Amino acid sequence: MSATPHLVRLGLVQMRCSADPDENLAKAIARTNEAADRGAQIVCLQELFTSQYFCQVEDHKYFQLAEAIPGPSTTALAQVAKDRAVVIVASLFEKRGPGLYHNTAAVIDADGSYLGKYRKMHIPDDPLFYEKFYFTPGDLGFRAWETRYGKIGVCVCWDQWYPEAARLTALAGAQILFYPTAIGWHPAEKGEYGQRQHNSWETIQRSHAIANGCYVAVPNRVGHEAPDGGEGIEFWGQSFVADPSGQIVAKASTSDEEILIVDADLSALDTQRTHWPFFRDRRIDAYGELQKRYID
Repeated sequence: MSATPHLVRLGLVQMRCSADPDENLAKAIARTNEAADRGAQIVCLQELFTSQYFCQVEDHKYFQLAEAIPGPSTTALAQVAKDRAVVIVASLFEKRGPGLYHNTAAVIDADGSYLGKYRKMHIPDDPLFYEKFYFTPGDLGFRAWETRYGKIGVCVCWDQWYPEAARLTALAGAQILFYPTAIGWHPAEKGEYGQRQHNSWETIQRSHAIANGCYVAVPNRVGHEAPDGGEGIEFWGQSFVADPSGQIVAKASTSDEEILIVDADLSALDTQRTHWPFFRDRRIDAYGELQKRYID
């Protein structure tokens, strides 16, 4: 017999961002309310949604965008969470202390209570993605939170390429892995590499769903951004949700602002993990060398 369905409605917000943080926060709140109107119970916003993606350049002026967590943005979102009975995952630029900053996701429960935060563990340094200039690597580990609607885990963007991050978050009990994201095409690379880059991004995250028998939900930003001139980045959108077998059950467009609404059946996790028992067959006694940088 199949398990009784345990449906949770997810809302992924895919949007464009302006240079005005207040405007972006107001838009995110409006989109969260719209998702709630459509029945969403857990809403996840894209990476660093209160600003344009400033990591395209190294400039000290952008540290002014950072804020405490909890802080002004989480306070505003907590009120929405309480009023609409929705869980909210919010990716923000955290100022931890003088000269110490993180790329951080806050988790707010459906009663407006602040459950905690995840600090991005893997920090990239690539052309137009100069995050090491701004962010200290996370130090809170990989976590999962019991919310009103299910147990969720959060990693952020570049973390999505690392199977270890997904596995540890799933082992902490996460039924849904959220990956707030800001990824797009470098203008000099899109023609030759654009399709394979996107396919790789989608495939690696689908593989996390398969390997861990859980849902993977990925909100990405959309639109072209060049906050300091130059060619900028064309964010590819295509936010998506993959089920525990890795199948994409819904995907947003490449160019439009969109709220992706998806029903996730959490009862499917037990079925998937029973028939594909990867957790059972893990050889945890043999993985010690994963702690090495390289096996020489």
